[in-house]
Amino acid sequence: MTEPITFTPLYQERVWGGRTLETLYHRPLPQNGAPFGESWEIVDRDPEQSVVTSGPLAGLTLHDLWTQRREEVFGKRLATHPAPRFPVLVKILDARDTLSIQVHPPAALAPQMGGEPKTEMWVIVHAEPGASLYAGLAAGTTRESFEKALADGTVEQEVHRLPVKTGDFLFLPSGRLHAIGAGLLIFEIQQNSDTTYRVFDFNRLGLDGKPRALHVAESLACIDFTDTEPGPGVAQGDTLARCDYFQTNRRTLAPGASSPAAADGECAIIAVVSGALSCGGRTFAPGDFFLVSAAQANKALASAAGAEYLQVTLP
Repeated sequence: MTEPITFTPLYQERVWGGRTLETLYHRPLPQNGAPFGESWEIVDRDPEQSVVTSGPLAGLTLHDLWTQRREEVFGKRLATHPAPRFPVLVKILDARDTLSIQVHPPAALAPQMGGEPKTEMWVIVHAEPGASLYAGLAAGTTRESFEKALADGTVEQEVHRLPVKTGDFLFLPSGRLHAIGAGLLIFEIQQNSDTTYRVFDFNRLGLDGKPRALHVAESLACIDFTDTEPGPGVAQGDTLARCDYFQTNRRTLAPGASSPAAADGECAIIAVVSGALSCGGRTFAPGDFFLVSAAQANKALASAAGAEYLQVTLP
């Protein structure tokens, strides 16, 4: 295997989305004028599947690779990983409007609620002036005051708001109340899950003109009411986040420099933030995602003019 593995993105229409992927990254979005809030870049779900775009593996799905070519693509260390599907999901989020205030179920509660736990992180790759995230609870918020705010329609006052800028990041363990504010483009790395409980949606109508479903009882059961005013992420060297499900490093290449994308016998997901990266005879621009397999002979990342990128690995 000589070149990185690339996949066809899966675009998701969202009432809060836009078409920034078209204007910023020159992506060929469907020409229906619809707002696209998410691009699923690396996904192994049913029925959503990343499909290999080129090379000897073209046409295979990520699930095919995980179940049929695991050691070759993902490495010997992951050959006995217990997950039946590739355990990480990677997205781009284009928030032109504020998302709903929501929570994901913790691992201890998810099975009895019929959902999946979801720990995730956000890396802000573009922020408009004044943009913000919501995470955790405002100081002084209790379950009782939160339930009263639900009845009064004042939930936003009970949630902690963090002003953010390009380059900031935030780790979101399951159980952390959160929302993305308007004017943000985000790379999201998460557990392979699609369970979200909306507790408040700013009285907004969905794309069908009807209020979107809320999951108040489920949200109240899942919210960590001890999680008060968390701050933005603080990097430990190159590492932005390390948990049981993924590790995300942010790295910079100086002009003319090179660096291995992954260790020998290991795989890595690479996301280009800025500049241009070359790997295995291909060149990648900002907004491009690719998988460097364990079997790829030359894993060097190089950049003539310099680049910033994320490296995502599985523990």
